[in-house]
Amino acid sequence: MELRALRSRRKAAFWGKVLPYLPYVFQSGVAVLLLLLIIAFSAWYTAFLQNLPPGLPVSWIMLLLLGPLTVYSGFRTYVEPADVIFLLPQETRMKEYLSPAFRSGIIYKLIGLYIVLLLVWPLYIRSSAIVQPLWLMMLILLLLKALSAYGAWQELRITTARARTGYRLLRWCFILLMVAAWLWQPAWKSALFTLLVGLNYALVLRFPMKHAVPWDNLIAAEKSNEAKVLLLLGWFVDVPAEGQKVIRRRWLSAAGNRTPWTPAAAYRYLLIKTFVRSELLGMLIRLTLLGLLLVGWNGRTWLGAVLYLLFVFLTGTQLASLRHAHRDSPAASFYPLPPGARKAAALRITSRLLFALAVLLWLPMVLSPGGDAALTFGSLAAGLAFAWALRSIWSRKWREEELDE
Repeated sequence: MELRALRSRRKAAFWGKVLPYLPYVFQSGVAVLLLLLIIAFSAWYTAFLQNLPPGLPVSWIMLLLLGPLTVYSGFRTYVEPADVIFLLPQETRMKEYLSPAFRSGIIYKLIGLYIVLLLVWPLYIRSSAIVQPLWLMMLILLLLKALSAYGAWQELRITTARARTGYRLLRWCFILLMVAAWLWQPAWKSALFTLLVGLNYALVLRFPMKHAVPWDNLIAAEKSNEAKVLLLLGWFVDVPAEGQKVIRRRWLSAAGNRTPWTPAAAYRYLLIKTFVRSELLGMLIRLTLLGLLLVGWNGRTWLGAVLYLLFVFLTGTQLASLRHAHRDSPAASFYPLPPGARKAAALRITSRLLFALAVLLWLPMVLSPGGDAALTFGSLAAGLAFAWALRSIWSRKWREEELDE
């Protein structure tokens, strides 16, 4: 019971650090924006269900929405680096500490999965696809979510990084195949396929060597999860950057190497290297891909234009967090920076990236057939103007921050 109480105290301490920032998040207008988006989506989705396009690939849409949510698994253990020393004698009892993390890791993500399922279910039953009962799909998604969580936990215990990567890829393939089977095949075939694949996957997980408690992997995962929460809060309010995960991306290792070797450009070089090795780049790529998909889906329509401007705003909000990189780190103080160099470097990188993404997100509109050309090119003009407005806001705000510092 002492270990469970320790985890509860750590959980309360973490959320006690996060919750005071939430009023500032809502004051930024995100609550009003979210409400408007829900209303707009409800009106659009209702009209869409009443006039379904012929030949709509409903099963593929279901797989695209439900598959990644079923596979994705993560655990908040609140493990700290000092635990390697102080909790190591309790390693045989760590199940008491870790079992609540496993259960909550399934329950909270299952709630989101069920919400998406209920949203797309009217689309599914109106299609000509093989329709499973709703209760059966909810039960199957629960079982597959539990299997994916079990696989993700076993991956954390695997000793080598290469084996962890291979088993993660295997888990994605197996779970997606089983979800697809329930969307395309009758129940008895899907049940037999799920049973055979699930048993084989569980047996395969027994082969690699594993740690009893993967201390280093748990600590790294916890730092990464905490950094994601703080990064999300950093879109709306200044928070200390802690535990940012460094990701080695060899294909981008040359980025920034052409930066002039001068004191004025030193911080720009540091920010470029930080950006290509941080989680921010991955989040930006995923958001951009989602924007390209949704804008391309709606094409040259008013909804497509609104979605385009929305994703320009969202990518700009993410890019703004780059300004706070190394703010609480002594590394930046080692550089001989002239006055205003930090603000100038951050503004240069973020604004250029935002303008490039504004053009990239607009491309699906111009490539879509038909539609109004004035609306298409007007959307691009509005997106670039929006990006310029964000740049002006950043310039003024960051100048004031530098004066305060």
